[in-house]
Parts: sequence; C-alpha cells; structure tokens
Amino acid sequence: MKKEEIIKLTKNTEICRNCKNIVVGKGNESADIMFVGEAPGRNEDEIGEPFVGAAGKNLDSLLNKVGLSLDDVYVANILKCRPPENRNPLLEEIKAHTPWLLNQIKEVNPKIVCSLGNYASKFFLSNCEVDKMKNQPGISEIHGVPRDLEINGIKIRLIP
Repeated sequence: MKKEEIIKLTKNTEICRNCKNIVVGKGNESADIMFVGEAPGRNEDEIGEPFVGAAGKNLDSLLNKVGLSLDDVYVANILKCRPPENRNPLLEEIKAHTPWLLNQIKEVNPKIVCSLGNYASKFFLSNCEVDKMKNQPGISEIHGVPRDLEINGIKIRLIP
C-alpha cells in the first residue's frame, strides 16, 4: 500500500481528522530491520515523518553507533496520526491502524522488527491481535529478549 493510499484511508479515521500530517514511514523499503514505535509526536505531526523529534535523534545516534543509518532500516509507527494531547493510543485506534502497519510489514518484509515502547511491544507479542494486548507483559519485563514470531505469514525476530 503506497503512502498516498494510506493517507487517503486514514483520513477517515477519527484520530486522523485533527492531525496536521499522516505519518506513514521512512527509510529503506527493502530493509532487513524495521523499527516500530507507538504513535507520532508533535514534531512528527508537524513534519509528516516518523522519528524526527528527540526519539528520532536517539534512534539516529544508536544506529550510527552500530554503523547503520536510515538508509539501512525502515521506521514506522503503529498509529499514523498523533493522539490528541499526546495521550497513549486507544485500543480502538490501534485496531483501526493495524491493517496499514501489517501491510507495511508485508511490503518491507524485514527479518527483524524492533518494537519501541510499551504499546508496540504488546502489539507484537499479542500477534497483532489488539484485543489481546492488555494481557501481554510490559516493555520493562521483556526489553532486550528476542522472540521469533510469525506476523501475517512473515517470520520475524522481534526485539523489544
């Protein structure tokens, strides 16, 4: 699904009606490594790209330390729009945006997915079944413990 299609579809979801930009993803669309965060922040909403604020600077720094850049990885968020007041994503919002993220994963076809944050980690640990997210352990319990998963028929290694 192309960026234009995602923008057209997400504009119809409640959370996206008030955002400035739909934030789809960026980086190498054939990357072996994909980073998935929770939702865009204020800077991302302003610019229309994921990971351009403080979190993006931290990610760039970490990538540089291991000899990688955005040319080597793909980054996206579960939600494509910033939640109002920068609140946590609602399960209904995650559910509404899940098809677009699953499509991105299918198109990028990464070998490794690094989940960034509590909601992203719970999302993947629930096998992308939003209704099962609340039963998953938090990021502090699973941080750094790789798991082999199958998402939409694609085998990945999840690194929370």
